This record gives sequence, structure tokens and C-alpha cells, in this order.
Amino acid sequence: MVLPMLLFVWGCAQEPEQLDWSLVLHGGAGTITPEKMTPEKEFAIRTALERALSAGERILAQDGSSLDAVEAAIQILENSPEFNAGRGAVFTAEGHNELDASIMDGSNLNAGAVTGVKHIANPITLARAVMDHSPHVMLAGLGAEAFATEQGFDTVSADYFWTQQRWEQLQKKLASEKFGTVGAVALDRNGNLAAGTSTGGMTNKRFGRIGDSPIVGAGTYANNKTCAVSATGHGEYFMRLLVAHDISAGMEYGNLSLEASAQAVINGKLSHLGGTGGIIALDRFGRKVMCFNTQGMYRAWSNSEGDSGILFYQNQMDPSDTDRSDL
Repeated sequence: MVLPMLLFVWGCAQEPEQLDWSLVLHGGAGTITPEKMTPEKEFAIRTALERALSAGERILAQDGSSLDAVEAAIQILENSPEFNAGRGAVFTAEGHNELDASIMDGSNLNAGAVTGVKHIANPITLARAVMDHSPHVMLAGLGAEAFATEQGFDTVSADYFWTQQRWEQLQKKLASEKFGTVGAVALDRNGNLAAGTSTGGMTNKRFGRIGDSPIVGAGTYANNKTCAVSATGHGEYFMRLLVAHDISAGMEYGNLSLEASAQAVINGKLSHLGGTGGIIALDRFGRKVMCFNTQGMYRAWSNSEGDSGILFYQNQMDPSDTDRSDL
């Protein structure tokens, strides 16, 4: 008698309540621990995340689009030298800064991406322009910057991206370099999902190396049927697994929840291959997941129900999710 009753209850389960809007950000994952955090550094990172959240919240609360919210939030993070994106991009082996970004619209699967740009302060905005004003998905290097000029973008000199911290990292060739990619995912009042990711790549990279951040399906993915995902980590592994799309596929074809699919990919497939990093994601109801297999990931969130927060470390408890201790 117990089994039929359980089946009946399961069959009548209702879908979760739809949030009016929801926003999640990340500022990179890696060896982020309290021992390596100074009060000054924590204040700078927290302040940048708060400003990015506020920028996205204003747009979503005023019935703006998830794409606009994602772009605005990432612009703030790109302008902050604390993260490996835009202003704080790491140096290549040649002592240059090469920037990548991508953005995706879950309502129609349209996407835009740029890679290897050197004179654009906000690569996420150029990626948006590729999506909105060209027939292409990805533009690279000089071609991307020529397109930017056509679109009226201002350019910056190479000195704009020079910071002492990143220069010292190049000189030391740190083996423990954290993955400071930034990203955002959002759900707006129209039920549209969007995702975006921006990065300065890998310290001391050579041979024109490109990571997962500008690659749709690897570092960024959004589909109104399933979820929006932005990734950060060792890009080679995220590309090999197409992590962002694989999480969506687990939901669409495997009938998994966002939580279950993300855990299967990050703590299952990615960890099994030896890859490290994490993701932030939202499902079509606005429910968030922040999943990573590193010691920390800078992450922040906010939604229309007033649930918001900022976390840095692996074992910090999300106060809105008392049943979990690993988010």
C-alpha cells in the first residue's frame, strides 16, 4: 500500500514557483582560502561583486532583459582589477593581455563571442555586438577589433590592462594560479534566460591558446527549455566535456534537475578527468546552482524574493539552502 501512495504523490507533484527574476555571478574558482585572503582584498572583491549585483538587479527589477542584466553585471567585473577579465586580465608568455568573452540568449539560442582581443575594455559588450549586429557567432583577434571599430567601440592602449599583481604572477609563473574568469546568468520577468562569461585567459599562455570562456557550450550556454550556465576553471577540460551544454543536456534528455545534472558533470565527469573549476547556473524557474570542485569560488546571487548573498569558500553555507553544505 505504501508504494502506490508514493507514486500517486510523485505524479501529482507541482512545478516549482516561478521567480520574477533571478541573477547569479561568479568571479572565478581555484585556491581561494581564508588563509590567502587579506581584509583589503576581501573588501575589494566583495565590493565589486556587490556593485555587479546591483547593476544587474536594477535592470531585472525594472522589467529589463536578462541579456542586459548579464552584460551590465559582467562589465562591472571586467572593470575591476581583482578578477581575471578586462582590466585585471593576466599576461601571456609574451607579456600581453588577450581577452575572451561570450554571451548567449536562451530565448532563441543566439550567441556572440570574441577571442584574443587586446584593446577592448569590455569584451562582453563586443561579444553582445557580434550576436546582435553580425551574422557570426565568434570573431577573433584583429578581425574582432576591426568589427569593434565598425561598431563605434572605443579602444584602449595595452597599458590599460597592466596591473602589478598580474605582472608579478607572470614573473613567478605561479603553479597555484586561480581561475579568475567572471560570469553571470540571469532570468528576467519574461521568463528568458541568458548567460555570459569573460576572461583574460591563463597566465603565461602560449601559441595563441584559447580557453572555454568564448566557446558556446563549453564556458557559456543558455536555453529557456533548461538552464543558463557560466563556467570558470581549467578551460581545456571544460572544452573536452562541453560542460555548460552537458549540464543542459542532462536536464533535457536525462530529465535531471539542474542540481543533479551540475553535480554529475562537475563532481563526476570533470573531476574524473582531473579538471578543476566550477559553474553558476539558473533553471527556467530561477532556481540557482553554484557547483565547484576547488577550494573556493567567488559567487554572488540575488532574486525577486529577496534572497541574496556573497560567498567565497568551499565550506561556506548558503543561508537559503540549509540542506546543502557544499555550495
